[in-house]
Amino acid sequence: MKICSPMSTGNGAFIVHKQLASCLDGYSVYPYHPNFTLFPPFLPLLNCKQADIIHTTPDYGIFFKKRNSRLVLSFHNYVLDRFMNDYSSFLQKLHYRTDLKLFTRLSLQRADILTAVSHFTADLVKQDMGLNQDIRVIYNGIDESLFVPAKSSDNKSVITVLFSGNTSARKGFDFLPKLLPYLNNNIRILYTTGLRNKHPAKISEKMVDVGSIPHRDMPALYQQADILIFPSIREGFGLSVAEAMSCGLPVVAFNTSSLPELIDHKYGGYLTDIHDVRMFADYVNILAESHSLRRDMGDYNREKVERKFARSRMIGDYRHLFEEVITL
Repeated sequence: MKICSPMSTGNGAFIVHKQLASCLDGYSVYPYHPNFTLFPPFLPLLNCKQADIIHTTPDYGIFFKKRNSRLVLSFHNYVLDRFMNDYSSFLQKLHYRTDLKLFTRLSLQRADILTAVSHFTADLVKQDMGLNQDIRVIYNGIDESLFVPAKSSDNKSVITVLFSGNTSARKGFDFLPKLLPYLNNNIRILYTTGLRNKHPAKISEKMVDVGSIPHRDMPALYQQADILIFPSIREGFGLSVAEAMSCGLPVVAFNTSSLPELIDHKYGGYLTDIHDVRMFADYVNILAESHSLRRDMGDYNREKVERKFARSRMIGDYRHLFEEVITL
């Protein structure tokens, strides 16, 4: 069985599909730069010549569909609904409402099977697109042998809080400066710039820009941290959250989109209302002041990843799906 996965680079979905390629015989990723989507008719040229199954994302899936191949589409996120207007530029909103929504609808019409990386995403797609067909949920998987907890000491004078993501409004980067006045003095924030590698102007001595970190180096970064903060307003799954959980970190995040499927409030971290600065800061401070609480929540998160978000489980689910779709 030959499975071809044409995927845009520079996002979490690409990382997930590369994991599938490393574990499934016959599965190959065909990467392309996001700029190729500026002229979609070029996209079929990037696809493999022959494949039993095409596995890609819905936004441009229609351009990879082949007559004798099955098409499997996976929703890793969804941003075409009205809620995202406040977090999108004018050009993004125009793109979402016109060509991208059209391409997604056409892709769905040609798909043999649809999957999503969370129940939230599956439900949102069905509601916004008016779909009656089933969307199978397959959670993303974490390599728990690579993303492992660090050995930390009890006595730390400085508590390191990590923000992992790009510097966009959707990821909540603009929320960080609002937090600073309410955080304990011994807290410092490390933040990544994500795969877009856009460096903002220096904000505070308590915020350290660590730049764009290759995925292979992310375990070491999580192991430097004591707490993950994740003020994202929309996640299809939350790959950074699951990776941090696998590394034994407690998480403070907004109670929105897929995040409650990952973070169990008061067991693996805390969830707050969107933009509730004071409560968000209070929860970070509570964790910063208690090593035992951080340890207990981190242990809880590690166990949950092993039970629910392990890479082996994801690989098995996709292997079963591909074996099923080839017989349709």
